[in-house]
Amino acid sequence: MTQSLQNKVVAITGAASGIGLECARYLIEAGAVVYLLDRDAKALEEKTAELGSQAHAIIVDLFDYKTVDAAVAQIVQEQGRIDVFHANAGAYVGGNVWEGDPDSWDSMLHLNINAAFRSVRAVLPQMMKQESGDIVMTSSIAGMIPIMAEPIYTASKHAVQAFVHTVRRQVAKYGIRVGAIQPGPVVTPLLKDWDQARLEANIKAGALMEAKEVAEALIFILTRSKGVMVRDLVVLPHNFDA
Repeated sequence: MTQSLQNKVVAITGAASGIGLECARYLIEAGAVVYLLDRDAKALEEKTAELGSQAHAIIVDLFDYKTVDAAVAQIVQEQGRIDVFHANAGAYVGGNVWEGDPDSWDSMLHLNINAAFRSVRAVLPQMMKQESGDIVMTSSIAGMIPIMAEPIYTASKHAVQAFVHTVRRQVAKYGIRVGAIQPGPVVTPLLKDWDQARLEANIKAGALMEAKEVAEALIFILTRSKGVMVRDLVVLPHNFDA
């Protein structure tokens, strides 16, 4: 028997565009109350208006940890709980290491690792108090297998996987489920950082997928029966391995 998402309180980081926005749309369609967390105030205003009364916007800069804590406090004050936290925000840097910009690496690693981990930590006390909750992190297939074209990004997602698997065991006794979605290449704004030849080759091969595929995977994870969890869910374009 699957669980209903009706009236579940959900917070999503990086929710003003791409995967986060599509996940918000699917969750609202399933009956959830969704808080979109992002630093893009204009996009948040536009998208929450588009999504309707079940969508709420909170301006959050994941590099400013006080704004994350304040967002969690606001959600709890308004709703009394947080049922789902989707740590989705992330950045991408690809290319050869010897040609890379270490300053760009620092920014990406800070967001994909430090900021993501701290955002999860921010919601844990409330979920432990209520003895329930789902935490899902947007990881990547790069967190499961090394992708030669993106060594620094791959390293960041391997860190996410290690975090998911250890935190899951720490908080299981509180009724909290922790898992990750590992998508292959998704058509989002992050693809602007891809090498053009690689992008064109993937388009030609049919090795890209839409954000809705990740949103559907998230719904699947969250609706599993109580006592059952999806630890890792890999979602790939059909021709990815080709």
